[in-house]
Amino acid sequence: MAFHGFSEDALAFYEGLAGDNSKLYWQANKGTYDLHVKGAMLGLLEQLDEFGPFHVFRPFNDARFSKGRPPYKEHIGALGEREGGAVFYVQFSAAGLVTGSGYYAMANDQLERFRTAIDDEHRGAEVQAICSSLTKRGYTIGAISELKTAPRGYPKDHPRIELLRRKGLTAFKSWGPEPWMQTPAVVKRVRDSWNGAGKLDDWLDSHVGPSTLPPPDWDRP
Repeated sequence: MAFHGFSEDALAFYEGLAGDNSKLYWQANKGTYDLHVKGAMLGLLEQLDEFGPFHVFRPFNDARFSKGRPPYKEHIGALGEREGGAVFYVQFSAAGLVTGSGYYAMANDQLERFRTAIDDEHRGAEVQAICSSLTKRGYTIGAISELKTAPRGYPKDHPRIELLRRKGLTAFKSWGPEPWMQTPAVVKRVRDSWNGAGKLDDWLDSHVGPSTLPPPDWDRP
């Protein structure tokens, strides 16, 4: 499937959904979503297959886990995972484009390995330097959430307490709506952002790795 960018129709779809997040709007514009939003995302992912296989998130919010949420997500997102465990994320919406990679939400067994590595003087200093370098290059270091204080068994004044408090570790980049998003240039931007965070992904795969616990429902959030 050829990818030509996310068209003005894709942007207009999400601008309209932001103003009218209803079943009536969705049904009236589903053809636009299928062709210009989901179709474009699938085309993009075909160009990035070295980071896949990918899972495209469904467009519906799950009201079972959060009452009051609108019925439809105001973005489209996709997730890929490499053999070592690191994941690759891309999202398009009226707000623009977001990319990220790393371990967004660690399972309990991963957190234990992660904290052990952070506590280690050599391994901890290594990933701290990686995160500092990524921040200087325009990445945002994030996670699903973080503790308000040190995890049990670690001092509050630990030299890498900010990392120890995290429940994941990811590097994100984001861009507001720009003309290049309507062109194939999106492919290079996404690929470069994922490759640029490669040292962080390599560190995580080496010192944390995949969870051996049952996988979560990817569409639950």
